[in-house]
Amino acid sequence: MNGTPSPYAHEVVKLDSVRKIYGGSKNRVAALDGVSIGLPRGSFTAVMGPSGSGKSTFLHCAAGLDRPTSGTVLLDGVDLGPLGEKELTELRRERIGFVFQAFNLLPALNVVDNVTLPLRLAGRRPNRSEVDEVIERVGLASRRNNRPGELSGGQQQRVAIARALVTKPAVIFGDEPTGALDTYTAREVLTLLREAVQWAGQTIVMVTHDPVAAAHADRVLFLADGRIVSALERPTADLVAERMTHLGAWGNESTAPRTSHGVR
Repeated sequence: MNGTPSPYAHEVVKLDSVRKIYGGSKNRVAALDGVSIGLPRGSFTAVMGPSGSGKSTFLHCAAGLDRPTSGTVLLDGVDLGPLGEKELTELRRERIGFVFQAFNLLPALNVVDNVTLPLRLAGRRPNRSEVDEVIERVGLASRRNNRPGELSGGQQQRVAIARALVTKPAVIFGDEPTGALDTYTAREVLTLLREAVQWAGQTIVMVTHDPVAAAHADRVLFLADGRIVSALERPTADLVAERMTHLGAWGNESTAPRTSHGVR
């Protein structure tokens, strides 16, 4: 694979003047319009914005799932631009973990086999003690032989998080990881992601529409019309909701979600 990552690179993900254009000359849409941002190693970043603001495109370009029209994306020190599809696939497998709203588990495999699947796909022999540690960390030590159909939604998402952690990736991307969960279970999963940053030094980038979820992050980036228009350090759910309201993300007051404190 081209490119050698720098072990001293402070920013695990770096976007420089990234633009992503969809459509032709008559129906041209700039999903990302000159985005430049660096995401530090060992940090938890939430990405928010109104519908159509470019959140998913931001995640897809940052993770090498989509190629920007122009600009540069560096992941763990590697410039994604020159990489071919095979090299991109290898990089994603080795250095990126994904946690989606859909758990994407294989129903025929038990917890251990689902967790270790990325390692086996990469031709790496799972280290049993490391796998056991990750499964214990996510609270599933007693369910290791269960299949997804025997687990609750929250437990299935814990399997997905363990699967993302087991390869020790440079960064984990989450796309609405708590979107399919109830409030209590979502809080448990978010706490687990927060702990992964603390005990494993993991870097997490999470797209979400939920102010309570975003409040678990170190920093929230707000997108609008394909640009980063604001950022919030040490966020609270109330501050995030207020900022989103100013962006017009929820239209009028009747459609704005309430935070845990009842503030719209």
